[in-house]
Amino acid sequence: MKNNTMENSASNPSIIQALQSQAAQLLPLITYKLSSWQYDEIAHQRISQQSNGNETDYQGLTRAQHPQFGHVMIKWQLNVDTAQNSADLNHEANVLKSLMALAKNKNNMTAIAPSILAYDNPTVQILEQPHYLTIVVMPYYPSGSLAAQINSRNHSILSTQRKHHFIVQSAHLIADLHKTGWLHNDIKPSNILLDGLLPNSADNSSVMPDLLLTDFALAQRCNAISVENPAGTPAYLAPERWQGQGATVQSDIYAFGIMMVEVLMGVRPFQVSANSNDKLKAWAIQHCQQPIPKLSSEYSRYQCMVDKALAKRVERRYRSMEEVLEGLKLLEMEKSNNSKNK
Repeated sequence: MKNNTMENSASNPSIIQALQSQAAQLLPLITYKLSSWQYDEIAHQRISQQSNGNETDYQGLTRAQHPQFGHVMIKWQLNVDTAQNSADLNHEANVLKSLMALAKNKNNMTAIAPSILAYDNPTVQILEQPHYLTIVVMPYYPSGSLAAQINSRNHSILSTQRKHHFIVQSAHLIADLHKTGWLHNDIKPSNILLDGLLPNSADNSSVMPDLLLTDFALAQRCNAISVENPAGTPAYLAPERWQGQGATVQSDIYAFGIMMVEVLMGVRPFQVSANSNDKLKAWAIQHCQQPIPKLSSEYSRYQCMVDKALAKRVERRYRSMEEVLEGLKLLEMEKSNNSKNK
């Protein structure tokens, strides 16, 4: 599952305390190293840790300014064994580079993900021991992620048109990713960036931003065989993943279905109590056994799509994101025809 972070481990004070203690030692050293590479205005956004046997590696997300690249986000990973422990970030960099190469070869291909501005894996001396500091530098997107647009504060002011735009553009992104031969395996609003929407402008109601997928740490080839413990974000994991089956196009579609409900309604279709003794088991029960919730009457026209995207059995789910896009086109045509007939 996802790593423990200072942001999402509030239920475990000991983890937070340990991370804060490590951060107090590590972050000044990371700052110093980044400064030596001409990064300034450095602001650390997140730090997390992951245990690998006897070793612990650390991952972080840092905002900074660079004379050549401008305003950037830096994903970094610090560990002792570069071959073993930095696999996640190296893998993500390789996925991003492959997507960049495809976009370059196909001039008419719309960008799927942020571009890599810099990528390095130097050895650094930290805590009296050599470590490997893997960094992936990408552009900074001031409008943030889709998650910020649909949170409890902002969702109520989103127009139906904008919600539909977010759904359609997200579907196009995932469809384009699948066409390149990759599964994302962690589709959710916080992994979709907004490119082009200026926050706090006087009137941006008519501005429809482009979207980009981010966080490819769990991405894998569509034809890869992976029957393993489910990895990803529990709130978006398809039933078959909880049952030990490998990731497929349909598991990405299921996550999109969860996100679709979230964009429309402002809440996810399944919830787990914060006081649950076994949250993973509780999430598995929600996804595998609970019925698909009904949308409010305002969005009832999307219900048939939600039902098919969130079907418990894979064979009853959409077979591809192209089918999802066809469904969204039909909704647009129906809405247009209804408007003309009024």
